[in-house]
Amino acid sequence: MRILVTGASGMLGTALMPVLQKRHQAWGIDFRDCDIRDAGAVSAVLHTRPPELVIHLAAYTNVDACEANPRIAEETNSIGTQNVATACAEVDAAMLYVSTDYVFDGTKIGAYREDDPPNPVSVYGRSKLMGEQHVRAILKRYFITRTSWLYGPNGKNFVTTILKFAQQQKVLRVVDDQHGSPTYTRHLSLKIAELAGTQAYGVYHTTGSGTCSWFEFARTILDFWPVQGVEVLAIPSDDSGRAARRPANSVLENRALMQAHFELMPHWKVALAEYLDEIKQSGGVL
Repeated sequence: MRILVTGASGMLGTALMPVLQKRHQAWGIDFRDCDIRDAGAVSAVLHTRPPELVIHLAAYTNVDACEANPRIAEETNSIGTQNVATACAEVDAAMLYVSTDYVFDGTKIGAYREDDPPNPVSVYGRSKLMGEQHVRAILKRYFITRTSWLYGPNGKNFVTTILKFAQQQKVLRVVDDQHGSPTYTRHLSLKIAELAGTQAYGVYHTTGSGTCSWFEFARTILDFWPVQGVEVLAIPSDDSGRAARRPANSVLENRALMQAHFELMPHWKVALAEYLDEIKQSGGVL
């Protein structure tokens, strides 16, 4: 299959590209090749080398920066996605759009299912939901995959941030009233590639198995990678000083994957151990 990946140089993109290239004619673009906010530029890229599927990863993902720059968030995550979907329609390509747990408000008791009504509480969440709506409105053949708490090589993420802070500080303060499912980019890439090879279109929640709070995640990171003399303290979200509101409950039930008879991704502790082992094998460079 001919597959174009936007945002190919990002954290998820760098994990996904080698997986796709094992079975498909896959190539990637990033902001240096094409500004997705420019509809004409996006259309030109897809017409120059028409793909059969576009996996759309390019996004403005700094949640707090989105709060301060709502126009950029909308132009990139909403209008940019609309431009990609429109270009897909022009060349008769399917689309896989990676979305987020932040489309939900976090007030539900229990895990969110794919058909639960979204209600984002941040600029980032609203802009990603608008992207979803454009994909649904423009295309008949699409995947929307919502994921959460993403980490992996080649990008800023919670795991390496905790390890770096643990080398610099004796006390780490981490919120304990937000719960979700950490997701390893290498495992998510395998699931995206698996979906991409099918015509089982629709909305899928795609996260690591199991749940935890950010506090529990941080404690487990330091249990797996011991750092002497570091204390982790639990704090409420109100004390975190973050500009954007986060959902208290970011747990996504991978119900559609199960109904379509896909295997779920490994438990987040298994994935974390794998990622930390990868860091160690690379010389422990964070």
